[in-house]
Amino acid sequence: MNWNAHGAKILDMVRNSKPLVHHITNLVVMNDTANVTLHIGALPVMAHAVEEMEEMTSIAGALVINIGTLSKHWIEAMFKAGKTANDKGIPIILDPVGAGATSYRTETCHRLLEELSVSVIRGNLGEVSILAGLGGEVKGVESVSAGGDAVEVAKALAGRQHCTVSITGKEDVISDGTRTVLVDNGHEWLTTLTGTGCSSTTAVAAFSAVERIPVTAAACALMCYGLAAEIAAPQAKGPASFKAAFYDALYNLNAEQIEKGGRVREVS
Repeated sequence: MNWNAHGAKILDMVRNSKPLVHHITNLVVMNDTANVTLHIGALPVMAHAVEEMEEMTSIAGALVINIGTLSKHWIEAMFKAGKTANDKGIPIILDPVGAGATSYRTETCHRLLEELSVSVIRGNLGEVSILAGLGGEVKGVESVSAGGDAVEVAKALAGRQHCTVSITGKEDVISDGTRTVLVDNGHEWLTTLTGTGCSSTTAVAAFSAVERIPVTAAACALMCYGLAAEIAAPQAKGPASFKAAFYDALYNLNAEQIEKGGRVREVS
């Protein structure tokens, strides 16, 4: 596959169709995630009330479930939205923020994965390692250690859950247990901003709304997201100016930039 050309094609599909991405996400990143959704070409909605879950999810192209700021009522909404998405064939993207940091988070993730059919899990290495049963350590929402390298961990959880797993880091790893893809795009300044991992999840969701092969959607989304960061970095003097430049780069990203700058390789 020509990943760069396909990534440009999917981005164009997102911009033309403007799918609605329904987020049940955390309070810390809500505004930034909504902006990234818009800048990549999709439409965001942040709806958390149990009373509107079925109706809102039914009109979405994809559903993001992000456990960053959990509460009893939000968990109820997650299950209701997730079951509606499964009934309607709408892809679910799970972001297990801080899984492993507390038993409440870990148990909630396991319940979600047991009761819902998830298309893509997007997390850091520690979170994914813990969900795969390989051990690891997460401090707050940051990965400290894991029970294997990213390729091993992604394959393990993908095989266990029968879904696609994306581990983002210096090199992004995407695997469905059979196919494994590496994305080398990105920039270290992404780590200076809160919520850039969560925002990459919404990019995966937007691409998943129009590309129904999860490995392809996730890899192409993370390529475009990382490439925008690379384009933005030379224009920035620090985290604040980087954030503005990154948003502009996402909004203006075009096929020529993707075809020249994307770095994706399939390893199995």
